[in-house]
Amino acid sequence: MIAATKKWIFLKLSSIILIPLMLWFIMNLVFIYDKGLEEVVIFLTKESSRFLISLLMIVAFFNSALSISEIFEDYIHDEKLKSTSNKLLYLFAIIIPFLTIILIINIGI
Repeated sequence: MIAATKKWIFLKLSSIILIPLMLWFIMNLVFIYDKGLEEVVIFLTKESSRFLISLLMIVAFFNSALSISEIFEDYIHDEKLKSTSNKLLYLFAIIIPFLTIILIINIGI
């Protein structure tokens, strides 16, 4: 399979996965919006919330990295700069969700 086709399929699958995760997150955000710190911490310490927020972070950054990578492919013509940009993009797409997940896990401790 062509790399561009794989990228397109992964982009569409991650978009489909993001829809219910974003709906869940928005509904919960509305629910805890006017709550106190204790209720927010209780929400973030539930195992289901931790798992779903972690999954949301991973899929959202994966999806955004694929989208931004396509922009690099279309608009950056220097191959060295394009390669460096893509590598940095993928590195940050791994580091930022990882750090966010670690922070979420450590909230209840």
